[in-house]
Amino acid sequence: MTSPGRWTAWRIARWSALLVTVIAIGAGAVFGSRLGADPALVDSPLIGQPAPVREVPELEGPGSLSLPDLRGEVVVVNFWASWCVPCREEHAVLTSAAANYRDAGVTFVGVNYQDRPGSATAFLDELGRGDGYRYVTDPGSQLALEFGVFGVPETFFLDRTGRIVGKITGPANYPVLSAALDEMLAGRQPGVRVRGELQSEPGW
Repeated sequence: MTSPGRWTAWRIARWSALLVTVIAIGAGAVFGSRLGADPALVDSPLIGQPAPVREVPELEGPGSLSLPDLRGEVVVVNFWASWCVPCREEHAVLTSAAANYRDAGVTFVGVNYQDRPGSATAFLDELGRGDGYRYVTDPGSQLALEFGVFGVPETFFLDRTGRIVGKITGPANYPVLSAALDEMLAGRQPGVRVRGELQSEPGW
């Protein structure tokens, strides 16, 4: 005869195993339902919000820049750093796009993030500066905080009214970047895309 205690323990184990099985099946169903969906599209609370208005110094030269100064243009704001490996990967993409879309009324702004000015300048000396590209610094990472930047590279798209309408997290490639700009120039919202990984701090 099985004791009441053993019978109770057996029933608990049986129901626990059944519960685990049900949870696993449910999780598999949810995961399976997402297969075929674009995993690069995510929600962002910044989309539709006005861009920050903070004035930041130019990286090279005595001037400064505030994003509202660029209203009337489509603006691409890219946060980068010389210590960021993915930033090196995407640099040629950004400079090429800046040159190709300049006549369409698109301005690129590179915000140097948690970097040494000399290192940032050396990075541009080595890899080149974009045609009509504006490079600025961000003392205290205040602009990055207002944009909600978690690491670099991150790229934001501003429409002609100064609203944030799209974002790429991670290094951009040319097809993703140009598709977003084409959508904006056609009056559509590009949304949010995630590519690769961010680097959150220097590797010094």
